[in-house]
Amino acid sequence: MRVIDTKLQDVKIIEMDVFGDHRGFFTESYSKEKFSKHGLNFDFVQDNHSLSSQAGVLRGLHFQTGEAAQTKLIRVVTGAVLDVIVDIRKGSPTYGEWEGYILSEHNHRQLLVPKGYAHGFVTLTSNVNFLYKCDNYYNAEADGGIAFDDPDLAINWPIDIQKAITSEKDKQHPTLKEFEADNSFVFGKI
Repeated sequence: MRVIDTKLQDVKIIEMDVFGDHRGFFTESYSKEKFSKHGLNFDFVQDNHSLSSQAGVLRGLHFQTGEAAQTKLIRVVTGAVLDVIVDIRKGSPTYGEWEGYILSEHNHRQLLVPKGYAHGFVTLTSNVNFLYKCDNYYNAEADGGIAFDDPDLAINWPIDIQKAITSEKDKQHPTLKEFEADNSFVFGKI
């Protein structure tokens, strides 16, 4: 197992060992013991699975607020996505910055997204099966989001976002500046 630091504070790329031969491959997608040896101690309590049937599906940027905030361990088991996260923790050295990571069935990479990050992805292929573990249960009342087309963030999505396949809910999220007044995420306190 390899743990790779990223430009964004506390975000990690995880590469589990993959053993392959002429039949296919085997990998442990998660091992609490191995994660603990790398100082990654999370009590994951919920697994989520989404299917996006078409390329160009854009989901996000989502998060849970307050006591319902979640750390996520993300992976893609079929297809490929550009996974995008934005640091929304006030006082963080990377506050307001975003990064994108290719996650696919071929690279087997996982992304560890800490509490206080807005998260979204766009599918690069059809039939994307997207799985993620959470260290807190989903709470509809704590659901939040940031606009995926926030001009100040200027996320470089690899598609024409005017043609993105997205939900009406995701089209209504505020910009990061609009969200700042209600932002409950403070760096070092989540």
